[in-house]
Amino acid sequence: MEAIRHFSDPMVSLTTVASVKWPSGPVCPRCESKRLSFLQTRLMWKCLDCKKQFSVKVGTIFEDSPIPLDKWLCAMWMLANCKNGVSSYEIARDLKVTQKTAWFMLQRLRHAMHTGSINKMTGEIEADETFVGGKARNMHMGKRIEKIHGRGPHGKAVVFGLLERKTGKAVTCVVDGRKKHHLHAEVTANVEPGSMLYTDALKSYEGLRDYEHKVIDHAEAYVDGAVHTNKMENFWSLLKRAIKGTYVSVEPFHLFRYLDEQTFRYNERKGNDCDRFKLVLGSVTGKRLTWDLLTSQEAG
Repeated sequence: MEAIRHFSDPMVSLTTVASVKWPSGPVCPRCESKRLSFLQTRLMWKCLDCKKQFSVKVGTIFEDSPIPLDKWLCAMWMLANCKNGVSSYEIARDLKVTQKTAWFMLQRLRHAMHTGSINKMTGEIEADETFVGGKARNMHMGKRIEKIHGRGPHGKAVVFGLLERKTGKAVTCVVDGRKKHHLHAEVTANVEPGSMLYTDALKSYEGLRDYEHKVIDHAEAYVDGAVHTNKMENFWSLLKRAIKGTYVSVEPFHLFRYLDEQTFRYNERKGNDCDRFKLVLGSVTGKRLTWDLLTSQEAG
């Protein structure tokens, strides 16, 4: 409610986004001129050099969106701070937009939440994988025959995760399978050689010679001193609680966006609501996700 009241003034919403996008003042996105005139009635700027008009949405995830900034910022606040996520139906009800519009807004915001880093994890690292998908006993008979073929991960997406104990930060991704070459590639790409790596007894983790590798066999115990994957297991429980309790069903081709959302909230869990909101707001510039791109992934 505080966020809704605060951003109800269009000028407050505009100045909030503008201060993040242009810390040194507005700049024309076409000619980079600072000789601008602000059009109060349209909440836009006009460049006095190239004579073009532009809004603060240009060059951000808000670009080409008719949705006003006050609704965008309230949706951002909710997604960044609701521990189990927030569904498009709830956003649609609260912000008085259609469910389709709310879904597209949330996908754009998840795109802004995606953060990559060239820095590799060091120290003590937990590695684990999990399956995301519906349970056979909850499916209609026809859908069960279509998707379930034997035991194991058939009909489910495989998600791999790494967690650095020192910082408490996690990295997750969707992988094609849990064979040795799938998991080794992710470990090598994200973990500094020589680090201490803790995994379960899955055979695919064998052969990681560049790391001090210790294994906990869950058939015998879940903890053996410092050898466990409990922190990563905790992340999986939070992820599945959000998917099953809030989103109910997530299509495999969009799953990585929901991972970005959950990973962001988990990694920033020690901050307050304002901190998380500012981090997402600071990531909106230079990122775009069009409807055609979003739905073409679905078609593919």
